[in-house]
Amino acid sequence: MNGMKIALAALLVALGGLAYWLTYAPPAAQTSLPPSTESAKPAQKTAENPSDIQIMDMTEGSPDAPVTVVEYASFTCPHCRSFHENAYGKLKKNYIDTGKVKFVMREVYFDRFGLWAGMVARCGGPDKYFGVVDILFNEQQSWTAGGDPAAVADNLRKIGLRAGMSKDQVNACLQDGEKAQAMVAVYQANAERDGIKGTPTFVINGETTPNMSYADFAAILDKKLSGK
Repeated sequence: MNGMKIALAALLVALGGLAYWLTYAPPAAQTSLPPSTESAKPAQKTAENPSDIQIMDMTEGSPDAPVTVVEYASFTCPHCRSFHENAYGKLKKNYIDTGKVKFVMREVYFDRFGLWAGMVARCGGPDKYFGVVDILFNEQQSWTAGGDPAAVADNLRKIGLRAGMSKDQVNACLQDGEKAQAMVAVYQANAERDGIKGTPTFVINGETTPNMSYADFAAILDKKLSGK
């Protein structure tokens, strides 16, 4: 997916119409997400992000892992969903959970729906983040269906409620325009620094690689782990 330059103003204006839909949408049943082991580190304050709001790098796995994998992904990107469905689970089981890889998720905002999804994912903090990410990718075709902003906002709100967040909490997160601006600014700075042209793209110990199969991914990781 191309078009990495985001029209920031358009994305932020798109947030303005959410208040009505978030206030009057019907409640949803809650389900518990399993606890996760991710940690969070604040992104550095830059000229591109002068806000005092710190946008965390969401990570999982051992902070001392010998290999760091950074994924740049959009929650509305079908190829990102495919990677999550077909490769991420194996990557987590064989490399992240075993302490071999520290995994960093960096969101890419091609559109307002992806930005809204990122705001919901971050709403519950680092303890819920990757559980919400699972739902967003696994149910991508459902919550984005039709492309109607009101319906998408309602679907995302329900995902937040299912993840154990309160109605007021989700509403406040989705209407936080200042945080949205900081998220987009940090995304743009990171993507420009790492030369990201599409999604999903991975940075493995500082080397940028395109999307690939799990087998190819594992081969790269094994080579780096062996020190060759």
